[in-house]
Amino acid sequence: MIAAAEIPAVRDAQSFLREVVQPCRPVILRGQVADWPVVRAAQTAAGLHDYLRRMDAGCEMDAFVGDPVIAGRYFYSNDLSGFNFTRQRMGFGAALDLILANGPRPKSVYVGSVPVDVYMPGFAADNPMPLVPAIAGPRIWLGHASNISAHYDTVDNLACVIAGNRRFTLYAPELVEDLYVGPIDHTMAGQPVSLAASAPSGDPRYPRFEAARAQAITAELEAGDALYLPKLWWHQVEATEPFNGLINYWWDAFASGPDAPHTSMLLAMIAISERPLPERRAWKALFDYYVFREHGHPLAHLPPERHGLLGPLAENYGKIRARVMYLLRGN
Repeated sequence: MIAAAEIPAVRDAQSFLREVVQPCRPVILRGQVADWPVVRAAQTAAGLHDYLRRMDAGCEMDAFVGDPVIAGRYFYSNDLSGFNFTRQRMGFGAALDLILANGPRPKSVYVGSVPVDVYMPGFAADNPMPLVPAIAGPRIWLGHASNISAHYDTVDNLACVIAGNRRFTLYAPELVEDLYVGPIDHTMAGQPVSLAASAPSGDPRYPRFEAARAQAITAELEAGDALYLPKLWWHQVEATEPFNGLINYWWDAFASGPDAPHTSMLLAMIAISERPLPERRAWKALFDYYVFREHGHPLAHLPPERHGLLGPLAENYGKIRARVMYLLRGN
């Protein structure tokens, strides 16, 4: 495996966008949030409990609850029809009490993607993150030792460890064919996962995965560290301490408007994926030419005033979108 690149903490948003986000590669930011009050409080389980409890708004959410036998590895049942854990509705404070309680634990508990502004008003102001847009509200992830299967996000991710340790195992988007992806509509938390990355080494069901494993990137994070994770990078996340906490921010750093690339992919699936191979290759050529543009602008051979809808996207976004909506209505 390959160690992730790392840099010291970044202090301004423009440097973060230019030096970290635009290259679209994972980067560890050592000590990025080491001065957060929550990180200082989390030096002990009791300190973290008291700090978060003071901000608890009393809202309920779903928690993952698993038997000791799963050892914190939240995954499918053997036949993929269900899961090896249950979802239980409880208050945030109750989940916090279970996770940070002293003594033996009959169950492992995990809460994830909890919007901080709703469940803990005041947290964001007390623990500011100037590197991301304000719209990227913080989310908190808390739990016992756990292993979350390799999956991808369709947006950019800045993950900040506030308690315990996190080990990220990362796979580039180009390795998707070797990851043996599970169902896209029957998932544990919204995104499909790699079945191979969660299997024992050498599992004969996934012969191509060994080549992908050799290209994996690992990122070891302690409390106070952060990881920038570009969209579409597969990541397995292991929390290795008895209690662990993370704050993350999701946003699309390069959005030109409200339409997400993932939506385009789903539409392309129903429009193209089961056509004959020669036709799919023809559409792929057009996508490469008009969309992916590895060789430059498709109308670079024409003067800019003749580019029409392919002129600057800032000027043509609304026109193209209106044409797409018109066509989707069957006109």
